[in-house]
Amino acid sequence: MKTKEIKKIRVRIAPSPTGAFHIGNARTALYNFLFAKKNSGKFILRIEDTDIERSEQKWTDQIIEELKWLGIEWDEGPDIGGEFGPYKQSQRLDIYKKYLEKLLNEDKAYYCFCTEDELESKRQEHMSRGVAPKYDGACAHLSKEIVQKNLDAKKPSVIRFRVSGKKVKFNDLIRGEVEFDTNLLGDIVIAKNLNNPLFHFAVVIDDFLMQISHVIRGEDHISNTPRQILIQEALGFDKIIYGHLPLLLNPDRSKLSKRKGDVALIDYHKQGYLPEALVNFLVLLGWNPGTEKEIFTLTQLIKEFSIEKVQKAGAVFNIQRLDFINGFYIREKAIEKLTELCKPYLKEAGLLVMGQVSENKLEKIIEVSKNRMKKLSDIVELSDFFFKDKLNFDKDLLKWQGVGDSDIKDSLLASEKALSEIKEWEIKNLEKELFSLSEKFNLEKSYPEKNKGYLLWPLRVALSGKQSSASPFEIADILGKEKTLKRINEATSKL
Repeated sequence: MKTKEIKKIRVRIAPSPTGAFHIGNARTALYNFLFAKKNSGKFILRIEDTDIERSEQKWTDQIIEELKWLGIEWDEGPDIGGEFGPYKQSQRLDIYKKYLEKLLNEDKAYYCFCTEDELESKRQEHMSRGVAPKYDGACAHLSKEIVQKNLDAKKPSVIRFRVSGKKVKFNDLIRGEVEFDTNLLGDIVIAKNLNNPLFHFAVVIDDFLMQISHVIRGEDHISNTPRQILIQEALGFDKIIYGHLPLLLNPDRSKLSKRKGDVALIDYHKQGYLPEALVNFLVLLGWNPGTEKEIFTLTQLIKEFSIEKVQKAGAVFNIQRLDFINGFYIREKAIEKLTELCKPYLKEAGLLVMGQVSENKLEKIIEVSKNRMKKLSDIVELSDFFFKDKLNFDKDLLKWQGVGDSDIKDSLLASEKALSEIKEWEIKNLEKELFSLSEKFNLEKSYPEKNKGYLLWPLRVALSGKQSSASPFEIADILGKEKTLKRINEATSKL
């Protein structure tokens, strides 16, 4: 069945609220959203919270908040409802129970009373013989009387689905024809009991009842697909079209994991990555537009995205590329908006105290810092010296290309004298005076005429206390005359 033959496209993202929302799930949500919007379809958010012990409402709240922050909107979901709700699995247990009973009554599923120890022993025995471990069907043909007796005695059990030994084939949107031999699976567990279904079963019921046409998810789910197709066939459900996205990889090509860096979307949010930058970055992790273009708005992506251009190979999560894209979006922000975005980070660092810095001055600080920002949180490190009364740095930082303390001191004193005589404290006057002074200073000291670092490097360090920063003209303009001269004097005293 081809995509274009589907009259009504409905896709979904179905995260489990058992921990922080994964960056990989965010990409999956984005691809589903774009696929739906490109094809005038519907995008559904469903919460798979049948894991009662580990599921928490706070994680559901985070999923909703972070997706909204990215700008990914859904047409149906737990917060807005819809025609096929409820959209939390924990509220659908009676629905699953009905279908579990149907499979049991039709002998397509059965109760299994094997203990964990028995199953582990069989697994080890299979492995010792070099055979793929699978359930041996020990409980597959128990009489109704024995089953009922065990249930009445509350003997621990699970419900298994009878897997018919055959080849399951499906045409993956991304990988083409995929084939699995179900003889290798054994009968699979689909529920702990009638009131506690497991993932493989619940997802099949939900996708059918919510009229999902396409399931687009990560490659790590591809081995689940034949199991779910078998359950669909047993219940007489319509076929679904599947597409499995490439894995997200660390730079060493291992699977993206917490051990190698942040994997929660909220971590990137808190660090100050912009939602539009993350969307732009995530879409390129597996999708190639076929051009050299690298910057896309969400509106442009809806127009240009196509599932046919999603690659099979794993996508490397390159943080440097994310930093580049985020830096681009930071520089594109209007200074008023960027200032508002930076304020929380400055306040959290204790630098921005109400009333101490004017809005105009704060905007100037952000303006001279933004070109060096990779993420919003960088503003603290890049601009903290503007907010401090006194700087603390090693005097060796003042040195330029091996120049001795005496000449460094002379350069600072020369700068101090020249700046003290400026009447109109404006950046253009500062630049003019200091460039002129640099030429005179180099001539006097027999330094290369065009190397302005002999004068400007010590001055910049004196004003910022940093290895790298905005120019001394920009810093002095913002600090003002009095504070600029004070800092030069303090730096000179270090020598």
